[in-house]
Amino acid sequence: MSRVRVVSLVPSLTEAVAVSAPGALVAATDWCTHPAGLDVARVGGTKNPAVDRITALAPDLVIANEEENRPPDLDALRAAGLDVLVTHVRTLPQAFGELDRVLSASGVRTRPRWLDEAEAAWEAPPAFEEVRTAVVPVWRRPWMVLGRDTFAGDLLARLGVRTLYADHSERYPRVPLDELRAARPDLVVLPDEPYRFTADDGPEAFPGLPCALLSGRHLTWYGPSLAEAPQVLGRALRAARR
Repeated sequence: MSRVRVVSLVPSLTEAVAVSAPGALVAATDWCTHPAGLDVARVGGTKNPAVDRITALAPDLVIANEEENRPPDLDALRAAGLDVLVTHVRTLPQAFGELDRVLSASGVRTRPRWLDEAEAAWEAPPAFEEVRTAVVPVWRRPWMVLGRDTFAGDLLARLGVRTLYADHSERYPRVPLDELRAARPDLVVLPDEPYRFTADDGPEAFPGLPCALLSGRHLTWYGPSLAEAPQVLGRALRAARR
């Protein structure tokens, strides 16, 4: 059987395919940073992929995500005659199901060990004994936070952290900083993507509140990083500092 030629427009799925089906990837976005040293053609960003370059590669499959990629770009790829697989991930079980689907479509015939390890790691994650409340900014200028129905929010809930805006009507609401401070959460969770919060950029906006700096890859990616995510995120949450 000939190898399936895959273009990935989702960083976490790029990593999943690269480590599970070596040689299948022919292109990925500029934001696809894992695995390190990935040597494939680059086709722009997740929000502005170069449709002409992708089409010229004549892949058998383009993998995308309904949140990360724009419908007009995916429609253009389909109009060019390409097969586009669009994933939908809002919870951890959905992530595992979609990973199975993506890997199967990419020519993987044996379930990879990392996927079994990831499922096992999340069976009993290191959760807080008592639920902690949190606000989780994902952007500043303007401030935006995790709202309802998000993959990252589901992971945090499994670690004993309830996001205060989980019942908001929007998935990523814009909330004034004064309102975030007034909510007085137990924690402010600051991931390093999509906005790159750091020790010097983020905690100063929340004086007196414990801030946890988290790896965005472990909080928002659904791929091999899920195997170590419970321990990585758990340690970071417990290391929160005022």
